[in-house]
Amino acid sequence: MMIQLRPKEECMFDQVSLGEVMLRLDPGEGRIKTARQFRAWEGGGEYNVARGLRRCFGYKTAILTAFADNEIGRLIEDFILQGGVDTSFIKWLPYDGIGRTTRNGLNFTERGHGVRGAVGVSDRGNTAIAQMKPGDFDFDYLFGTLGVRWLHTGGIFAALSENSAAVTIEAVKAAKKYGTIVSYDLNYRPSMWKSIGGQEKAQAVNKEIAKYIDVMIGNEEDFTACLGFDIEGNDENLVELNLDGYKKMMAKAAETYPNFKVMATTLRSVKTATVNDWAAMCWANGEIYLSNKYDGLEIMDRVGGGDSFASGLIFGLMETGDPEIAVNYGAAHGALAMTTPGDTSMASRKEVEALMGGAGARVQR
Repeated sequence: MMIQLRPKEECMFDQVSLGEVMLRLDPGEGRIKTARQFRAWEGGGEYNVARGLRRCFGYKTAILTAFADNEIGRLIEDFILQGGVDTSFIKWLPYDGIGRTTRNGLNFTERGHGVRGAVGVSDRGNTAIAQMKPGDFDFDYLFGTLGVRWLHTGGIFAALSENSAAVTIEAVKAAKKYGTIVSYDLNYRPSMWKSIGGQEKAQAVNKEIAKYIDVMIGNEEDFTACLGFDIEGNDENLVELNLDGYKKMMAKAAETYPNFKVMATTLRSVKTATVNDWAAMCWANGEIYLSNKYDGLEIMDRVGGGDSFASGLIFGLMETGDPEIAVNYGAAHGALAMTTPGDTSMASRKEVEALMGGAGARVQR
């Protein structure tokens, strides 16, 4: 097996995520700019992985994050509690009544339909988690005393502030010190980097973090924008994906970062906002493994599909150690997650494994 996990019996947590959790406000079938009501969800690129591993796959997980201590923060906490993710490591910052010193993040996201793509508008400046500094989380206690088998974090959290990037590096170093496997989803968001140095800054931060990562996850844009690895042969709009280009890119990344034990990428070809071709690819031990293909996948809400891929992949690696099985867990879980609203998965392990085995969408009675 390419990944050596800490024994389950010596760890309190199977998996822990480090990142921001926002309140998502969803206008349903409508538009943000014309909405008169929103449905509330919780969501965050790193958190969604912990929740998927808890609710779909039954692992014991926790979230490392921070909130301003007001009613919005307590609402997000309530969502997290309903998802079964441990909240013991949430930091609560005093709220000043206006959000001048600290606040909670909001994420307005419309799903898109047909020729109208999904749209996300984040309102997350000066949030509580962006203000966390090295030393604010006791990583020696978490990874050393309590024990964690797997840490997951990503490029969304690292982009929040200079502090966030420093905390990310502190966390991954501490995890490695105690033998915890570390995964990282590059999750490049141009809007998050543009005012702090753009793609150049994104590469500087992510190339430093990459030195400590065991399992690197990202799509085609992520590997290029964050780590500087070009993928040959993809057309500009990514309607046609050149798999040979992906294979060459992963070989180059493995040569540059010999600490990478596994790399994985989703393969999404967007026909319309409602219909995507969906699959995934995994590199391990110098070999490439392709998942089942879900061509013509009908999408209800694409947000969080990549995070559900990550949680399925992590589960497959932890449970079986087989990268081919793992990439299929990831692709199936991601596909199912995109058939329901909200950032987080509503799938069960039984449903994921049935889809992996070729089950269709016939009614179940």
